[in-house]
Amino acid sequence: MPKLYTMPGTCALAPNIAVAWLGAPIEIANMAYGDHKKDAYLAINPRAQVPALVFDDGDVLTEAAAILAHIGAAYGKESYARDERLGRKEALSYMTSEVHGAYGPHFAAARYADGEAAQAEVKRKSYDRLHEHFVRLEKTLNDAGGEWYLGRRSFADAYLYVLTRWIKQTPLSIDDYPALKGHRARMEADEKVGVALKRQGMDPVG
Repeated sequence: MPKLYTMPGTCALAPNIAVAWLGAPIEIANMAYGDHKKDAYLAINPRAQVPALVFDDGDVLTEAAAILAHIGAAYGKESYARDERLGRKEALSYMTSEVHGAYGPHFAAARYADGEAAQAEVKRKSYDRLHEHFVRLEKTLNDAGGEWYLGRRSFADAYLYVLTRWIKQTPLSIDDYPALKGHRARMEADEKVGVALKRQGMDPVG
């Protein structure tokens, strides 16, 4: 059985949710923080990042977007029109690269600047950029009807949930993005999301 490596607080929650939604036969291996830097996991992913999906033959797939694409292709039970498939890919690409990347200075300011003052400025600018992203995400969600990011539930919602969870760790407030706040609450009311949170040792934030 394939094994999905996760860790509390990380974006590995998105494919974890996808596994729960589809009932995919994938084992969840949740590591304690710090185990991703130990030899056993570095042998799986030398970049010391989660998620990683390990197949029965030993092959490894990393990057959340790629893992979500595999889970959908291998275990998805729904049939979508071509433009909707492309819409999901575009949404996930934007979320996993641009929006996730904008959190970088918040989580690891020392990678971007030396000294406390410089790091504080880098963080401040990152919050401005994140606000721009969340305004865009809010508009897209509202334009799609306000319930699901692309008009109906997709893996983009799983990743959006991760991004909106992280808002709580920043000076930004989810209250400034009411559609995203409603989406986060909707996700946390989902039974399978609750299953994924429990498997990853995490609690709802709403």
